[in-house]
Amino acid sequence: MSTCATASRDLDEPMSGTAATATTWLLLEQPGPWGAKALTSSHLDPALGRALERATQGTGVRIALIRHPGRHADCRTPSVRRVYAAHTLPGNVWLHGAVTADPEQLLGLDFAALGRGDHHSFDAVLRGRPHTSDPLALVCTNGKRDRCCALLGRPLATELATSGVEGVWEVTHLGGHRFSPTLLVLPYGYAYGRAEAHAVKDVLHAVQEGRVVVEGCRGRSAWERPGQAAELAVRTAAGEYAADALTVVRTDGAAPRWEVTVAHADGRRWRVIVAQGASLPPRPESCGPVLGAPARMDVVTVRELTATPLAS
Repeated sequence: MSTCATASRDLDEPMSGTAATATTWLLLEQPGPWGAKALTSSHLDPALGRALERATQGTGVRIALIRHPGRHADCRTPSVRRVYAAHTLPGNVWLHGAVTADPEQLLGLDFAALGRGDHHSFDAVLRGRPHTSDPLALVCTNGKRDRCCALLGRPLATELATSGVEGVWEVTHLGGHRFSPTLLVLPYGYAYGRAEAHAVKDVLHAVQEGRVVVEGCRGRSAWERPGQAAELAVRTAAGEYAADALTVVRTDGAAPRWEVTVAHADGRRWRVIVAQGASLPPRPESCGPVLGAPARMDVVTVRELTATPLAS
């Protein structure tokens, strides 16, 4: 039986504008097996998982569970867990890490402030510190959500880890199973699909230099889907790959057509027309018998509004 990832690849489905949306990511280490809804179906206390889901709603914070690549022993109560928080909006990008012996400490965080890019509650509650070493490479491996994530994601995570790549974690859900293996790189928050080990290493090397690789990129999680597609289109048109050079400053309109304004740090601006279409012929959005026509973000035009950059 063909998988959703195979069908998407064979049909050459575009990936731009398909990343999960979050201004801030909150990651909690949870070893052992994960269920389809991992926050409430893992060895994490389900009451805590539900409380965290409620606390983060509408804040811009997306919470996910992570674990080290490899075999997942049925370890119910790890003594300490890693916790990370990353804010992805240009101009205030940061990644902080901490350890905790009591994951209920996370309920003491100011989630609204985290979503706005304020890390003070994370540092105060969890004694967090800036994570200044390697970027985080999060590979979705949750086969309970979709088998492609297990069949394709787990081998990728293991290959990266065994080849010496630092900062590799398995993660519960990044959306877009049909683009497996899927990857999120923090702190900038760019997501990738159909990832291969050699390409991931190039992406991580670029991140260390403050650059973005656009090949295979699904978008930056800081933006909604039209903004993701528009930003990537401007990067390609302008040849601009500095991670924090571009910002989506305005999005007008509604589905199926948006007018997105993208600004450069040097003062230039572009107007991008993005249209929502349907991916045809029908294909599975997840592994299973149901076929659909997933929405796609098509860039219609890219027009530069300000040709002269600001004087330095």
